[in-house]
Amino acid sequence: MALVEPVLGEPAAVAETGGGRALVVADYHAGIEVSLRRKGLEVEGRGPQRRRRLRRLVREEGADRLVVLGDVGHAIGTPEGAEREELAALFDAVDVPATVVVGNHDSGIEDVVPADVTVTPSDGTVLGDVGFAHGHTWPSQAVLEAETVCIGHEHPAVRLTDDVGGTRVQRAWLRGPLDPAPFTDHYGEAVDAHGDLAVFPAFNDLSGGTWVNVDGQGFLAPFLPAGCPDAELYLQDGTRLGRFDRV
Repeated sequence: MALVEPVLGEPAAVAETGGGRALVVADYHAGIEVSLRRKGLEVEGRGPQRRRRLRRLVREEGADRLVVLGDVGHAIGTPEGAEREELAALFDAVDVPATVVVGNHDSGIEDVVPADVTVTPSDGTVLGDVGFAHGHTWPSQAVLEAETVCIGHEHPAVRLTDDVGGTRVQRAWLRGPLDPAPFTDHYGEAVDAHGDLAVFPAFNDLSGGTWVNVDGQGFLAPFLPAGCPDAELYLQDGTRLGRFDRV
């Protein structure tokens, strides 16, 4: 059985963490609607819907822990106002222990979440044989040497075109074997990055994404695509599209 299995039809996965079972999501972006309104977009708050969806997934998947792969909040800076309220409501609603990996939108998050929420360094953490990082910076060597490495940050999406020229964009997974070479170059010593990398779609459906099969759409993580050059794309319904650079 794979250590990390996507939940069919959802931007979430279940990870076996050595005696535990974690529901893993990336890029929750609580309070994103505030930012969108400042840009002139009329968007109703969807915080309650996000919480209900997350609670349902925790329950249905029998998870005993929640792991958020960074960007649990949206504002770059200490969360305030509606975002702070949504984060408080989120962790009040989740009835299992939670781990938050610090992402580039999570400045000051440790001062906002409850004391019983574990906040990791920005280079990630390891639970069992699974490494967790956000992806905006280089994961630690310990994370990279896990059997499976989970990251967010990219919000991967794929643009699909039909026979009559219509297009649609769908969130997607990127998954493939790690190549240790760029990590060894970065750290200046051998890094045993021998496992698989799983790049999660964004949990928040308002957060946009990187269209990984469109020219000019570069990756955000400093180690992609070199760190996983053979990554393949999968839709959330499990459809395998093949290598990201050939779709």
